[in-house]
Amino acid sequence: MMRRTARPGRARPLLTAAAVATAGTLLGGLVLAASAQAATNLALGRTTAVSSTETATLGGAQAVDGSTSTRWASAEGSDPQWIRVDLGSVQQIGQVTLRWEAAYGKAYRIEVSPDAATWTTIYSTTTGNGAVDDLTGLSGSGRYIRMYGTARGTAYGYSLFEFEVYPPGGTPSPSTSPPPPGGPAVPFGSHTKPYAAGTLKLTGAVATHDQTVINYYNTWKSAFVKQNCGNGWYEVFSPDADHPYVAEAQGYGMVITALMAGADPNAKTQFDGLLKYVLAHPSVNNPNLHAAEQNTSCTSVNGSDSATDGDLEIAYALLLADKQWGSTGTYNYKSLATTRINAIKASEINATTKLTLLGDWSSAGDQYYYISRTSDWMPGHFRAYRKATGDTAWDTILAKHQSVTASLQSGYAPSTGLLPDFVVNTNTTPKPAAGQVLEDPNDGKYWWNACRDPWRIGADAVTSGDAQSLAAARKMNTWIKSKTGGNPSNIAVGYALNGTAISSGSEAAFFAPFAVAAMTDPGSQAWLDALWTKIKATPLDTSGYYSASLQLQTMIVVSGNFWTP
Repeated sequence: MMRRTARPGRARPLLTAAAVATAGTLLGGLVLAASAQAATNLALGRTTAVSSTETATLGGAQAVDGSTSTRWASAEGSDPQWIRVDLGSVQQIGQVTLRWEAAYGKAYRIEVSPDAATWTTIYSTTTGNGAVDDLTGLSGSGRYIRMYGTARGTAYGYSLFEFEVYPPGGTPSPSTSPPPPGGPAVPFGSHTKPYAAGTLKLTGAVATHDQTVINYYNTWKSAFVKQNCGNGWYEVFSPDADHPYVAEAQGYGMVITALMAGADPNAKTQFDGLLKYVLAHPSVNNPNLHAAEQNTSCTSVNGSDSATDGDLEIAYALLLADKQWGSTGTYNYKSLATTRINAIKASEINATTKLTLLGDWSSAGDQYYYISRTSDWMPGHFRAYRKATGDTAWDTILAKHQSVTASLQSGYAPSTGLLPDFVVNTNTTPKPAAGQVLEDPNDGKYWWNACRDPWRIGADAVTSGDAQSLAAARKMNTWIKSKTGGNPSNIAVGYALNGTAISSGSEAAFFAPFAVAAMTDPGSQAWLDALWTKIKATPLDTSGYYSASLQLQTMIVVSGNFWTP
């Protein structure tokens, strides 16, 4: 059984200049390394000239003002493009640092000239990969220096937050900051973030359970974390999805990687590589969100618009990264998180209902605008966004999702507590979909999306102790424990909301999330331990990224290693 992730096709809308200008906040939180600030930046505040600008506010001077909240951006869609700096007099050049916005140069040259007419190349590349390019060991001199781009790395133009130039000797070191002393702030297995009082723990040795998770993570990483497309990117490969790279997978990968720091010595490098991939694939509708699907060449396809679940995970992962490693390295995780959280609220939350939209492609007046997917209802994420931003709108959003959850459970699943994959009529009386509305004839049943709900709601319950999440999780737990006679192998692959099984068999995507719900019930110790035994005995299927990823994330929670930023 393969979980379907299809979304209706969407023609790429014309991206307005204002929308593209918003992309300037994508890396707007990048912090210059202290060593770079201390060195002499020969380009700082100097006169510039450019081949073109995207808008009047994105001129060349914005790339030499010492600020990473401003940028130069060329006109979109054409090569070559260039930016030139007049250093005021002939200078010896030892290093150039280019701080790219998401629109980076894949092929470009650094050239110097005495007169802005005759140019000498001191550096060239055809494999640029964006973020920060520290070009060291250069040798050349000139009054003028330019970046001459011949091939864009994205469909947009060229865009630089800063074009820095340094003399030989005493030049700044590469901009990536080392991790905090002692490693990540919350290393896996430290158990420094206790769950709410009354939460069940697994029977047995904690260290043994931790090692079980680490072993499964290493297998998962080997199977699905790839570097297939160069550019310094890491990607989570999804062989069972509609496309090999989907937003949900990248979000899962980022969250998992941040939580496994300490057990995985490469976690920060892997996280930054996943983040770099995400930033290189912005949605065409809101460039602070992630394009939902890429093909085998890592090129965005199927409209290049967003999927809400992926962005929710990415934003949460950035908050985790800020707590784990701080935000003074190559990426300001906190600033990027805040930017994405605000973008989610603007483009993936229905302004009327306060429920999640399916993606930024759904807008007022279309047939999907009042449809929501229950697996996107992540109460713990909404709490984290409220804490990080101070925006009280997230209180309203959380309350609405919880109230509709309670209404659906009481009105449509009073005996099971199960939620449907998709909810319709969210602007009037929300109810389960009747047949296929987006993905599958079972869209109104507990199927391949809603199977995540016991994990989502349960994780919030055990970390926050929230009464509404506890009640919702316990309702599902009580029913499934009784339905199966306490035998996890009897958990079917999908259910109607009245508890009738859809398909026989056993899938980790369906049985593993119930282990998180079991943690909320003091009377379910034997049931929790039985679920853990079932999980441990289930090997990873390398053809099924989805079930494997859900299994791993529930293992992290059940073993006591999940935490909120």
